[in-house]
Amino acid sequence: MSDTVTDSVNAAAGDEIRQFVERYERLEAEKKDIADAQKEVMAEAKGRGYDTKVLRKLVAIRKRDANDLAEEEAVLEMYMAALGM
Repeated sequence: MSDTVTDSVNAAAGDEIRQFVERYERLEAEKKDIADAQKEVMAEAKGRGYDTKVLRKLVAIRKRDANDLAEEEAVLEMYMAALGM
């Protein structure tokens, strides 16, 4: 390849790399904004007297598949019964 073609290819690759990096950076900024908003929600809930640890647990439970959750609860109950709880 000639130097002109090589320079053109490198410039195109550089532009594409820059676009990927800039998109990723925008997503990082959005992720930070979302995390900050989530913290604000929990701070508000805490200010109203709710237990944020329990609220976070509820969020985690709601994310889970119902069948997986039921299976885990069944095993937990079985283990607790084995311990006399």
